[in-house]
Amino acid sequence: MKDAERARFKTILTARRAELAAMSRDSAVARKPVELDQQSVGRLTRQDALQQQAMANAQEVRRVNEQRKIDAALTRIDDSNYGWCEECGEAIAVRRLEIDPTALRCAACAGA
Repeated sequence: MKDAERARFKTILTARRAELAAMSRDSAVARKPVELDQQSVGRLTRQDALQQQAMANAQEVRRVNEQRKIDAALTRIDDSNYGWCEECGEAIAVRRLEIDPTALRCAACAGA
């Protein structure tokens, strides 16, 4: 992989990481514990609030997992290991990396 391609993927990954961090900050309120206040919140409204909280927490888990993959990919870029299949050692196609810049395996090994 050429240095220009590696730099382009680093820019893409860094931008996505910043986007995920912003989304995490924006959803912080939705992930706060739901208070039990029987006078202002009815039973169904509280259940809805709990469901919204659970969904926000699940989204946060997915964001954290994606951030970890991005961090690992950025480390591989810095170590000049980016774009190589971790299973067979062959180059990962640029088109595959464009779809998933965090890919660890080439298409052949990922499908096996």
